Amino acid sequence: MMFGRPAPKSIKVEVFAKTDLGKTRDHNEDRFLVADLSRREASLQPAVRTHVIGERGSLFVVADGMGGAAAGELASQMATDTIYQQMVRVWGAEPETTLQRFAFRLKEAVEVANEHIHGYAATHPEVRGMGTTTTAVGVLGDHFFLSQVGDSRAYLIRNGAAVQLTKDQSLMQRLVEAGELTEEEAARSERRNIILQALGPDARVKVDLTHQEVRKGDILVLCSDGLSSQVKKEEIAVVTRERDLAAACDGLIALANERGGPDNITVVIARFDGDGLRLPGDSGEVGHQVYPLIDTETSTEPVPVYRGSRPPEPAAHNRRRLIALLLLAVAAAVALYMVNGSP
Repeated sequence: MMFGRPAPKSIKVEVFAKTDLGKTRDHNEDRFLVADLSRREASLQPAVRTHVIGERGSLFVVADGMGGAAAGELASQMATDTIYQQMVRVWGAEPETTLQRFAFRLKEAVEVANEHIHGYAATHPEVRGMGTTTTAVGVLGDHFFLSQVGDSRAYLIRNGAAVQLTKDQSLMQRLVEAGELTEEEAARSERRNIILQALGPDARVKVDLTHQEVRKGDILVLCSDGLSSQVKKEEIAVVTRERDLAAACDGLIALANERGGPDNITVVIARFDGDGLRLPGDSGEVGHQVYPLIDTETSTEPVPVYRGSRPPEPAAHNRRRLIALLLLAVAAAVALYMVNGSP
């Protein structure tokens, strides 16, 4: 394994999730999924709400659909269902249960979801153009793996401080990284909802795959932008101090609604504990850390690039072409001389 030996002792997770319509929308296009992949169970029943991370890991997903009418709801539901089913079917039968293969299968599951949504829209004109953001987190042993498309988010709260683990695939994030805007200006911009990628609209999608080591007491928060656009990460850290995770979900949603609730609001909160985790004292690097799949395990073809004008021909080919042109010119000149010079 890339990150050392698997934890020999148990790792426990307590999780709860909730979605809310918000104050201005007439239907909810958000979806979430909470699953114990070892038990092959996806629900908020007691056996899943508190469980030990098994040999096949756990899965948490938030998806924020778009497309009007029922299209957004359909896209987000297809995303969560497909990712879960793919992980159960393919990862569940994977003989090599390493971190590397788990990360690969998670990324692959998101790509398969994109293919399904795109293919469905292509054959159903009434929902053409539908799409969904997706933040899917797989937990195996003492590691998170995060696959990101769009602008739903994942935060890690450690020692009372919140750090964003994902990067928005959005116009504002691109401008912040380019130094054109500050994070505060981007948060206030009228263009803050413009995303650069979603599952569904295009046949191919570029999944951002990252990772993070889990420590004892860590809290993972996944949310749609209905929460992150209204509630700051520092406030998320404060609310999640609440021991009752259902109450913490309610508190975060209430904050977003108090500030207008302009969008659907979805939140998943997971708290980690157990003797299989190290203490957070030596916390290491926390944040957006790309997970480098090896070349033989990349499941996407390269993103298409603009080819531009025809590339220059090799020098040897150019020389042959020039010689041929010169010979033609000489032949033409001789023929012309013979015609003009003949009696």
